[in-house]
Amino acid sequence: MAKISAGVLLFRRRPAGVEVMLVHPGGPFWARKDAGAWSIPKGLVNEGEDWLAAAKREFQEETGMAIEGECLDLGAHKQPGGKTIAAFAHAGDFDPASLTSNAFSIEWPPHSGRTAEFPEVDRAAWYSIDEAMEKAAPGQRPIIAALAEKLGAKAPEAGE
Repeated sequence: MAKISAGVLLFRRRPAGVEVMLVHPGGPFWARKDAGAWSIPKGLVNEGEDWLAAAKREFQEETGMAIEGECLDLGAHKQPGGKTIAAFAHAGDFDPASLTSNAFSIEWPPHSGRTAEFPEVDRAAWYSIDEAMEKAAPGQRPIIAALAEKLGAKAPEAGE
């Protein structure tokens, strides 16, 4: 069975237009990657767990901020690797400097026998819809486009 992840795309309205908050994955593999590496805060849904509840849990684990109130359903988006992301959007604000992420452990350096701990998310930032389409992982661009469409904001095609 294909895995399901759930996540929340935080957004805010500014005079220049809608901005969305994306997070950058932590760990050595992602350290030097930027364009095409950013993501919505998301994670795996536990068996039998409500998708929205999972999305809110994962958002809090990866950012330190609890999502309270209504969320917009942005649909389920199949990723190139086969996983599906159930995406939701929430209007709110977040100071990227306040980011506190959970951590994971891996053997690092590879084949060293040593274990190192890294934050699951190492930074967060606000981007315009156009900037977010460049920064986001390709499979997640349709999520940003879905939000833009729901809000009546301009977004380039997900494939552009």
